[in-house]
Amino acid sequence: MARVSHLRKTYGSTVAVDDVSLDVHRGEILGVLGPNGAGKTTTVECLTGLRQPDQGTVRLLGLDPARDGRRLRPRVGCQLQESELPAKLRAGEALDLYASFYDDPADGRALAADLGLATALDTPYHGLSGGQKQRLSIALALVGRPELAVLDELTTGLDPQARRDTWDLIEGVRADGVTIVLVTHFMDEAERLCDRLVLIDRGRVAAAGTPTDLVAQALGEQVLRLRLPDPVPLATVRAALRDVTEVTDLAVEGPGTPAGPAGGPLPDVVVGPSDELVVTGSRAVTAPALLALAAADLEPVDVVARRGTLEDAFVALTSSRETEPTPVEV
Repeated sequence: MARVSHLRKTYGSTVAVDDVSLDVHRGEILGVLGPNGAGKTTTVECLTGLRQPDQGTVRLLGLDPARDGRRLRPRVGCQLQESELPAKLRAGEALDLYASFYDDPADGRALAADLGLATALDTPYHGLSGGQKQRLSIALALVGRPELAVLDELTTGLDPQARRDTWDLIEGVRADGVTIVLVTHFMDEAERLCDRLVLIDRGRVAAAGTPTDLVAQALGEQVLRLRLPDPVPLATVRAALRDVTEVTDLAVEGPGTPAGPAGGPLPDVVVGPSDELVVTGSRAVTAPALLALAAADLEPVDVVARRGTLEDAFVALTSSRETEPTPVEV
């Protein structure tokens, strides 16, 4: 549906985008993540033809956005991070106006209802709240039944219920065959909606993949928190896990003391039912660790597995790193 190759865009001496390459596949929701000022909005503005790149190529539905804008506009919807309409234009009039631009528009009133705007259709633009303006912008981007929609900061300014209603709408739009490029800084939104993610950091693609892939790429570890039904010497637990190569660390939280690296000395500690055993290992540690404990008659009564969150991965992969991001083609 879209391809960006070696995109570069500067503003004076500031490099906003530096060698970004990515593809957008038909029918997917592609999320674009990154810190403030990372180059996300500039990338999608070049993708939609709103800005002209200094270097690189952009193809949208097989066309050049800079040269073929008239052919693309009926097929592409765009909700910008910031936009304005005439102050006295009513919300319903704006929907009718935008619908008139297309041969087969969606039902603007139905879109408004889905986005919680049904009671605001007679309100002038200047009288809408910030959240209502955001929802109207989304409706205007979708009213033309686009083949591809670019949504920049989709739910910024919306209350929690409005955010969830908007997510439901976007999932329904995708189910109808619309491909979506979603720029967001909300990790829960990215995990809920996106099939793939592209993480842009300092103008470059720092990582890409599914939300699960990014978590694994950044963190790689799995943490198991266990409770045993009866008091057991920590040495017995360590002996049970000694041959589980996936385990990298074992610790106790509670009345016990940290056990240190796997394979180290065996402290004289008894793990009681109120203690938590913290087993750290590779992504595949869960099954072999639990099987090894069960084989030693140490079946836990409580198990919680945590692999880290997308927010953890975001922090690990972005500009807190000392090295520059290496360009990644997606």
